[in-house]
Amino acid sequence: MLVNMSAAIPEPPARAARDRLLDAARTSFADKGFHGTTTRDIAAAAGMSPAAVYVHHRTKESLLHELSLEGHRATMASLDAAVRDCPDDPVTLLHAWVTAFVTGHALGHTTARIVNYELEALTPEHRAEVEHWRSRIQESLIDILERGCGAGVFAVDTHVAASAIAGMGVDVARWFRDDAGTTATDLAREFADLAVRMVRA
Repeated sequence: MLVNMSAAIPEPPARAARDRLLDAARTSFADKGFHGTTTRDIAAAAGMSPAAVYVHHRTKESLLHELSLEGHRATMASLDAAVRDCPDDPVTLLHAWVTAFVTGHALGHTTARIVNYELEALTPEHRAEVEHWRSRIQESLIDILERGCGAGVFAVDTHVAASAIAGMGVDVARWFRDDAGTTATDLAREFADLAVRMVRA
C-alpha cells in the first residue's frame, strides 16, 4: 500500500506564516486595493501582530510582488500544459490557449484582478520581473497566431490580435464572480470560440 508521507509531515511554521500572510494580503488587496490596504489590515486578516508581517516580508509591496509572480507563473504553467499535447493545428492550439487563459482568470479572479490591475504599485525592479512573465505569456499567444497566419487559416495583425484576445481574457477577472450565472468552463469555451472566429481568414 502506498502511503502519502507528505500528508503526515507538518508544514514548517515559517512557511505556514508566509502563506497565511499571502492569503491575507490577497484578500485585503482585493477588498481595498493595494494603496488602501495597510500592513495592519494584512496582519489582522492573518491573525498575526503587525510586527510579524515584517519578519516574513520587508514591505507591503513585497507581498504584492510575490502574489504577482505566483499568479503569472501559474498562468504560464497552465498555458504550457493546455497546448502541450494538442495537435499541431493553429485553430486547436488557439482554442486550448484561450480556454486555459480564461478559465484561470475566472476561477482565480481575486488574484488575477490584483496582479493585473496593481502593476503600477510594484517597484521598477519588481515590475520588470513581472513584465518578463507577461511577455512570455503574450509571446506564446503571438506564436500560435503567427503559425495560423503562416498556414493561411488566420488573417490578422498578430500583435494587435494577441492584445485583443489577452485583454478580453484578463478583463474576466474584473467582473466574474462565483455566482455569475455561468460556469468558468462554459465561459472559457465561449471566449475560445469567439477568439477563433475573430482571427479566421
